[in-house]
Amino acid sequence: MSLARKFATVASGTLMSRVLGFVREMLMAAALGTGPIADAFNAAFQFPNTFRRLFAEGAFNAAFVPLFAKEIEAGGVDGARRFSEEVFGVLFTTLLVLTIAMELSMPLLVSTIVAPGFTDEPQKYDLTVRLATIMFPYLMCMSLAAMMAGMLNSLRRYFAAAIAPAFLNIILIAVLGYAWHEGLDWLEIGHALAWGVLVAGVVQLAIVWIALLHAGVRISFRLPRLTPNVKRLLVLAFPAAITGGITQINQLIGTAIASGKDSAVSSLAYADRVYQLPLGVVGIAVAIVLLPELSRALRAGDLKEAANLQNRSVEFTLFLTLPAAAALLVISEPIVRLLYERGAFAATNGTPTVSAILAIFGLGLPAFVLIKAFTPGYFAREDTRTPMIFAAISVAVNISTALALFPTMGGAGIATASAIAGWVNAGMLLAVLIRRGQWGRDTGLMKRIPKLIVASAIMAAALWAASRYFSDSLAPGVPFYEQAVVLGGMITAGMMIYFGVVFAIGGADIGMVRRSIRRSGKAMPADGND
Repeated sequence: MSLARKFATVASGTLMSRVLGFVREMLMAAALGTGPIADAFNAAFQFPNTFRRLFAEGAFNAAFVPLFAKEIEAGGVDGARRFSEEVFGVLFTTLLVLTIAMELSMPLLVSTIVAPGFTDEPQKYDLTVRLATIMFPYLMCMSLAAMMAGMLNSLRRYFAAAIAPAFLNIILIAVLGYAWHEGLDWLEIGHALAWGVLVAGVVQLAIVWIALLHAGVRISFRLPRLTPNVKRLLVLAFPAAITGGITQINQLIGTAIASGKDSAVSSLAYADRVYQLPLGVVGIAVAIVLLPELSRALRAGDLKEAANLQNRSVEFTLFLTLPAAAALLVISEPIVRLLYERGAFAATNGTPTVSAILAIFGLGLPAFVLIKAFTPGYFAREDTRTPMIFAAISVAVNISTALALFPTMGGAGIATASAIAGWVNAGMLLAVLIRRGQWGRDTGLMKRIPKLIVASAIMAAALWAASRYFSDSLAPGVPFYEQAVVLGGMITAGMMIYFGVVFAIGGADIGMVRRSIRRSGKAMPADGND
C-alpha cells in the first residue's frame, strides 16, 4: 500500500471523528454555552481525554510499535503475540490500580491539578469531581485500545484504529439529541455526557479488539511479569508518552490555569475543537504512518529512504497546514459564529473570546504538526529521552508564559503560551536531528517552504478582504444557511487561490505531491485488508 493510501486511511477516520466532533461541540455550545456546567464538564473531561491523546494518538505507539515490529521479524506473528500478551498483563494490572487510586483521590486531583480555580465555587467544584469520577475509567479503556491499535498499525491494518475514535462523538451526539428530545436541564445534560464518555470508551476498545481477532491475533491475559521486553518497553514508553502528548499536556496545564476565570475553560475547549481538525487529519495521520515506515527503513539500513520519508512528510504537512493556519488567523470570528453562535452560547456572547483564542492557536498549528513529523526521527531510533527533555523545556515555557499572560489576556494568553511552547519544541527537535546528521538536507524542500508561505499569505489576504466585503452576511443574527453559504464560498475560493498560486510559483508541483505521498518500493506489500 502506498504512503498516500496509508495517510488517507488514517486521515479519513480522523477526519470523520473531527467532523463529528464539530457537530458535538455545536450541540454542546447550544445546550450549555460557556456557563458553569460547560466549564465543569470540559475540565473534568480534559483529564482522561489528555491521557486518551497521550496513548491513542501515537505516543504509546512510539514505544510499542518498534518493539512489536522487531518481534514480528524475529519470531513471526506468534512471537509478537506472546510479547503483546506480556505487555497486556502488565498494562491491564497497572491501569486497574491507577484507576482505583485516581477514583479515590479525585477531589484532591481536581483541587490541585484539574481545576484549582473551581475551589472558590463549591457547586462547580463538586460537579467537576463527580463528572471526572464517572469519566476516568475511560482512560483504562483507551489505553488498552491504544495498545491494540499499535498492533493493528504494525500489521498494516489502519482502518479500525483510525475509525474507532469517531464513536466517542457519535455517542455524545446521541446523548445530546436525547437530552434535547427529553428537555433535560443543564445539570442532567452534564451527567448524561459523562456517562456517554464512559460508554464510548468501552465501544472503542471492543472495535479494535474485534479487528485484532479478524487479523488472526488473539490476546490472552497473562499474570504481569517484568520480562526483558516489557522492561525495555517501560523504559521507552514513559518519555515517549510525555513527548508525544506534549500538546495535550500543555492543554491540561492551560485548563488548570484557566479555571481561575469564568468561561475560560469552555472557551479554550471550543477553540481547541476547531484547530484539532487540521492537526488531527494531517499531523496525527503522518505520525502514525511515518513511525513504522521509518523504523523499517532504519532497520534495513536504508538511510536514503529514511531521509526521504522524513523530508516528504514535512513537505506534505506544511503544504496542507500553512494555509489552514493562515485561514484560522484571518477568519476565526466568522468560523466561530457559524459553528457555535446559537442557544446558550449566543446568550453568553462567547464568539469574540473563542475566535481570538482560535486565531492564536492557528499561529501555533504548523509547530504542533511539525512536532508530530519530527519525533518519529527519534522514536524510530529508540531514543525517547531527548525529545522528553525538549518536552519538559516546552512545558516550562508554557507554564511561565501562561502565568504571565493570563491575568491580562485571559484565555488568549493561554493560547499564546501554547503556541510559543510549540514552536520552541519543534525548533529544538529539528536542530538536534540536523546536528546529529539524522536529517538529510533536502534542497527541494528548502526552496519550497518560502513559496508555501507566500501562497498562504496571498490566500489569507484574499480571505481577509472577502470577510470585509461580505461582513453583512457574516454578522450576528444572520440566518445559519446564509452564513454557511457565504463562508463556504470564501473557503472554497481561498483553497482555489492557494493551490493556484502555490503551483504557479513552484511551491508545489504534481510530481512533488506524488513523491510526498508515495512510498518507495522496498517496504513489504500490504495484505489488502487495511
